[in-house]
Amino acid sequence: MSDFADKALLPAGLSDLLAPEAALEAQVTESLMAAFQARGYERVKPPLMEFERSLFAGSGAALANWTFRVMDPESRKMMSIRPDMTTQAARIATTRLAKAPRPLRISYSGQVLRVKGSQLRPERQFGQVGVEIFGSQPPQEPETPQAPQADAEIILMTAAALAAVGVTGLSVDLGLPTLVPAITAGLGLDQDTELSLREAFDRKDAAAVASLGENIGGEAAALFEALIKVTGPAAKALEALAGLDLPAAAAAELSSLVSVADSLGADESCPNLTIDVVENRGFEYYTGVTYTFFAKNVRGELGRGGRYRTAGAEGKGSAASGLTLFMDSVLRAIPQTTLDRNCATKRLFLPVGTPADAGKRLRAEGWTTISGLGPTPDPAGEAERLGCGHWLDNGTVRDLNS
Repeated sequence: MSDFADKALLPAGLSDLLAPEAALEAQVTESLMAAFQARGYERVKPPLMEFERSLFAGSGAALANWTFRVMDPESRKMMSIRPDMTTQAARIATTRLAKAPRPLRISYSGQVLRVKGSQLRPERQFGQVGVEIFGSQPPQEPETPQAPQADAEIILMTAAALAAVGVTGLSVDLGLPTLVPAITAGLGLDQDTELSLREAFDRKDAAAVASLGENIGGEAAALFEALIKVTGPAAKALEALAGLDLPAAAAAELSSLVSVADSLGADESCPNLTIDVVENRGFEYYTGVTYTFFAKNVRGELGRGGRYRTAGAEGKGSAASGLTLFMDSVLRAIPQTTLDRNCATKRLFLPVGTPADAGKRLRAEGWTTISGLGPTPDPAGEAERLGCGHWLDNGTVRDLNS
């Protein structure tokens, strides 16, 4: 390999984003952030790196296997490059903004880096845009549960913001990763059986669940097989779930999902809803209802979120709900016609010697001006070479295609 080619080689999962995609990502990011700020989500900007002790606090421990670590040469403490921005938002809410009135709404955007990608998301660096609600009402007790309206607000607001930037074919999958643990808690399963059961759920493998019947009990196995089948459109899934005989703890968990679904169903702008109560992969961080955004014919999820608990003194955190969008997936979900239209800037070539006030006036009119740096005998040809559709001829804008 030549020295030049070697310098151009990037690590797996990392890539350059060139024009016009880089400009489009910035434009879409700012459009989403503006939509969230209009709903009272105040913008914060956490640092790229933090001490790992704070980054992995509370539910953030689930991020440890995704994270690059480095030694801080000044403090001699271990630092981590953020693999996700949610835990940083939670840290800000519980420290710098601890005395701010609740519910506290914040938003953020930035790049994250992970040690490895996944089959559906091979990228290791990508942009995130996120929103969080901390506490759904003024705090009274540390264990006050999150109101379903908080989750519904995030879902409906995000759906509207995505639609506004051109995303079509949206659907939202509601999950409940705490439901199965609420059932298995009373079964006394050994670690191997628990792991096998979890893997069977992730594969939606009812036969594998049935094969574990001797270890988990026939009645529990039948219930788990029924849960696997409860996957699909929300109305049908909720009806099936209502007919299951669940333990008290599991029924309490399910009630939170039903409440969120009811809040969403009452809004005519709600996107297509589906339910999957046994999915757990990637939701280890969450402690209640989860939601994942998809778009038709787009690889991977556009974003995901749900309920979690922030870290707090004496192990007592507070209720929170949030969602993070993955900007690489969001851009893939915007139709090419929309991207082309957004990207169609009016590029105008200004021959050398064009008065500065003329360029200023044209930019105010919406033109992107490309100034010549030296005399050229063929301004029209130079405009075409530089990718401009127009050029300025003695104060008159000329169209190359006319």
